[in-house]
Amino acid sequence: MLLFLNTIETTLPLTNPVLKFLVILLIILFAPILLNRVKIPHLLGLIIAGAIIGPFGFNLITRDSSIILSGTAGLLYIMFLAGLEIDMADFKKNAGKSTLLGLLGFVIPMVLGTAAGLYLLGYSFFTSVLMASMFSSHTLITYPIVSKLGIAKNQAVNITVGSTLITNVLALLVLAVVVGLTSGDIAQNFALKLSVSFIIFSSIIMLGFPPLARWFFKRYDDNVSQYVFVLVLVFLGAVLSELAGIEGIIGAFMAGLALNRLIPRTSPLMNRIDFVGNAIFIPFFLLSVGMLIDFRAFFTDFETVIVAVTMSVIATVGKYIPAWIIQKSFRYSVDQRRLIFGLSNAQAAATLAAVLVGYNVILGETADGEPIRLLSESILNGTIIMILVTCTIASFETQRGAESIARAENTDIEEEDREPNERILIPVSNPETVDELIHLSTMLRSKKNKTGLFALKILNHNSSEPGAEKQAKKILEKATITASSTDIHLTGLLRYDLNIVNGITSVIKEHRITDLVLGLHVKKGISESFLGNLTEGILAKSNINTLVYKPAQPISTVKRHFIVMPENAEKEVGFPFWLLKIWNISRNSGAKLLFYGTENTLGFVRDIHSKHPVEAEFSVFDDWDDFLILSRDIKIDDNLIVVLSRKNQLSYHTSMSNVPKYLNKYFQKNSFILVFPMQVNEGQIKRTGLNYPSLLEPIEKLDEIGKTIASLFKRK
Repeated sequence: MLLFLNTIETTLPLTNPVLKFLVILLIILFAPILLNRVKIPHLLGLIIAGAIIGPFGFNLITRDSSIILSGTAGLLYIMFLAGLEIDMADFKKNAGKSTLLGLLGFVIPMVLGTAAGLYLLGYSFFTSVLMASMFSSHTLITYPIVSKLGIAKNQAVNITVGSTLITNVLALLVLAVVVGLTSGDIAQNFALKLSVSFIIFSSIIMLGFPPLARWFFKRYDDNVSQYVFVLVLVFLGAVLSELAGIEGIIGAFMAGLALNRLIPRTSPLMNRIDFVGNAIFIPFFLLSVGMLIDFRAFFTDFETVIVAVTMSVIATVGKYIPAWIIQKSFRYSVDQRRLIFGLSNAQAAATLAAVLVGYNVILGETADGEPIRLLSESILNGTIIMILVTCTIASFETQRGAESIARAENTDIEEEDREPNERILIPVSNPETVDELIHLSTMLRSKKNKTGLFALKILNHNSSEPGAEKQAKKILEKATITASSTDIHLTGLLRYDLNIVNGITSVIKEHRITDLVLGLHVKKGISESFLGNLTEGILAKSNINTLVYKPAQPISTVKRHFIVMPENAEKEVGFPFWLLKIWNISRNSGAKLLFYGTENTLGFVRDIHSKHPVEAEFSVFDDWDDFLILSRDIKIDDNLIVVLSRKNQLSYHTSMSNVPKYLNKYFQKNSFILVFPMQVNEGQIKRTGLNYPSLLEPIEKLDEIGKTIASLFKRK
């Protein structure tokens, strides 16, 4: 036993890599568990833990190159996630608000900080300006809190994340100018060179990354390869940013924006990105920040105390004022103001970059030979204390505001319905199409629906084919694994029946299915006989929402969705049910929607769009005999969604029977979805006693968009 103990190095700081990693993992594991009990944000706990185990605490672990590397990766990861999860439609719509918040968040701390440096602390002009620039930037340290609570698409979060780009670029520009002027290294045409390099690097990321990623995702579906590819783009963006003379966090953020529409919120890849970041990279960054904190500075140098208190007050007030102005100007709630303040108050990345650069700029020497630095050691120590203070305040404010908003939006997991109002059935038979059918279904579902997916495999009970049941179970297992990779519970159903139609319709009744997703093989077209059998079989025996999907490419790589709607579609009871599914596709993927229909139908859709904006366009289309006119606009990476109708319904048109022929001949390289809306006739209503308002209750309970659609439909 003694021999075993002697094989591990136990001197401090720890040098054994296995033991160091074990200590860090134990902290990452237990910090959230313990701190959640006392209502302390776990992000703050990790920073404090870093201070305790770091070189200025018990010196268990040094802040060596491995910690710095992991911490830097975690910081880039936070910025990347912020860009990746932002609602692009809302981001564009609120660009003005983001710009205003960014300018206020930069100018107000700059003015207050410069005045405090000159008149309270007695520093020189350049020292005061550089110190003030550290208050002007902010780091989205508390972003994981809002992401975890599912409110990353809230408008307050959106404009604050957007303002990060402005405040950090301006703060880093001040850093470059001040250091250049004080050291005499600033070049001619500095502003022009920086502007040109910024335009070049941002163009490479925003214009080059999306087609490169789309090409990669279409050709390689290996989970590990896709994840590593995303990491490569994140760090490549950071490197390009640094080559342009700007901090790497800007490049990581822009890489997130570039990949925003290619990594849907419901995709397995997004789930992996979130998991690895929150489990490893981000905790390492928080620990590395904590290791910088030296509590002894409070007791050894009174000047450091004065500087730290001044910096902390100015940094906090300087970020609270813009948050208050934005709240009053745009009538945001108090909780939204807390979110804006909490997300923008934390200082770390650009602040650390500025103070370390300023500390290393030597302006001269004292009579004793001591170096005169642009930023003194008191400012360096005061900055570290300020980082701790601002991160503490930001953590509590963000958590308080985020939890209140999450409760109001009913996004908490505890409040989800145990019995989902939305139940999606996916019959599976071909292993090659299973993944894409599941990916589409996870996009169609509402955000609260975590258990309402069912995969069905039907076997003929008269068949004696050996191994059929084993093969069927493998297909269902594949569907379950694909769904679980997005944190969705899928129920696999194996059924013996006389034929497929009887099996599907029986399961629809038994499990109260609301939506049916059928798949076509990518190499096969849709025949008129298939459509006829579908109409006479499943559609005749069930009235639920039915979607027929042929995936020509991964749905995450689709640029635009063309939705073709028949005349009078808005007058049928199934209209709100399928429209909500289309809206979910856009919300979950960020892809653009292009609606084609009559003026009356488009008017209804525009009403919903005004209350729940997504990126969309509207075009009049009222002649189904001229269906091929759409082929002029549809490109290779577009998806066609055609809303059809059962016979004898208001929206039925005889030319709908030609749709399979058109799809096979003119849209072979495109994915498409055929939608057969739910139908309820007057006879069914009389027999069951139902009325239209009661039929709309399920979608009203799904989310805010469902409520809006149902409300408009009832009125019209």
